[in-house]
Amino acid sequence: MTFEELNLNNPLFNSLEELGYIYATPIQTQAFPVIMSGRDVVGVAQTGTGKTFAYLLPILRLHTFSKEKHPRVLILVPTRELVVQVCNEIEKLAKYINIRSVGVYGGTNINTQKKAVQEGVDVLVATPGRLVDLVMHGSIKLSHIKKLVIDEVDEMLNLGFRTQLTTLMDLLPERKQNLLFSATLSTDVEALIADFFNKPHKIEVVPQGTPIAKIEQRLYGVPNFYTKVNLLENLIQTDPEMAKVLVFASTKKLADRLFEQISSKFPDKIGVMHSNKSQNYRLNTVKAFETGEISVLIATDIIARGLDILDVTHVVNFDIPQEATAYIHRIGRTGRADKHGAAFSFSNEVEMDRIDAIQELMGKAIPLAELPPEVEISEIFTEEEKPETHQKNYLPKPNTAKPEGGFHEKKDKNKKVNLGGSYHRKIKAKYKKPKTRGSKRK
Repeated sequence: MTFEELNLNNPLFNSLEELGYIYATPIQTQAFPVIMSGRDVVGVAQTGTGKTFAYLLPILRLHTFSKEKHPRVLILVPTRELVVQVCNEIEKLAKYINIRSVGVYGGTNINTQKKAVQEGVDVLVATPGRLVDLVMHGSIKLSHIKKLVIDEVDEMLNLGFRTQLTTLMDLLPERKQNLLFSATLSTDVEALIADFFNKPHKIEVVPQGTPIAKIEQRLYGVPNFYTKVNLLENLIQTDPEMAKVLVFASTKKLADRLFEQISSKFPDKIGVMHSNKSQNYRLNTVKAFETGEISVLIATDIIARGLDILDVTHVVNFDIPQEATAYIHRIGRTGRADKHGAAFSFSNEVEMDRIDAIQELMGKAIPLAELPPEVEISEIFTEEEKPETHQKNYLPKPNTAKPEGGFHEKKDKNKKVNLGGSYHRKIKAKYKKPKTRGSKRK
């Protein structure tokens, strides 16, 4: 279906035309009429299928001019990068619409954000933690909210926003339209929907866990960290198609360690990003990766959810994620907009159980690839990779049993108590009080 066939107004259609968008994705075509009707919606679709436009188009279509200072639309997202991205999408789509949108997130000056929202806002895009802070400071009132969008809610729960999210749901008006979009629905998310949504219409474009068909998947059996480093360097050096590579590491420590190992081999071409990096650093790094200034970006899963980075040629799972659904999110960074992509996964023996879970979720096996013969197999294992050893304790155990044999109780006459000296005891017994010397003559 083309965007012409949707019930769009001229300002929206003109913006889409200038952006070069002609055809709507399945999640967009199915969600648009339901959201326009006012019903609650739960949308499930793979990463890269246009979920952001799926809720923004009907929201902007229904927008009416208002002088109210407090927001009428609230969009909750898990990360500050996703706040920036959604705000950018609103700006592009609302080029010919009179609308005020503001993004708020942690890690930056709250006073600047207070001022921005107090000047008036129609659509507020926020992370849960910073929004709670602004509400508690009295800078924002949620009583005017008519539409709530929760984007990537399962990632919010994974990042520890459960308490803030529940608090916000309790503070929001009961009568509002609730919209939730995600690539997967966990048990916790289903419980949240049951508690706060009103008979939502569920739109599931593809079954959860279905990988995008145009992504070539490949699995390498690699024994340890340093061999994984050697393999990654080899692939980048020998495969000319690896022009824009997103490398996923499960922890910040691992991401930094990998960056230290390979950055010297590819000067000024490698970037690293995780939550310990400053806000400006993270935004600048993403921008450098988007523009091609750097060709390889090492990142933790914080970037896997929602960020729309175009033309990623390859995703490399340097390690295998604990959750099988996280694998789907990772590889969904490539193969977007009907383009081909590739996802390479490096798995050691311990991680093979995770591979089994991923294959079960997808309903298909990941093809196994041979290590290139020139890749050196390292015999060095990191501390995390070394098997746990349990050393025997050769120290004698303390004797806690009661002594027997030669031990006996003392007789009463041998139980001495310090009573202050024999002379004082005799005087006290005779006179009933201790004898003291008389006063000295003056």
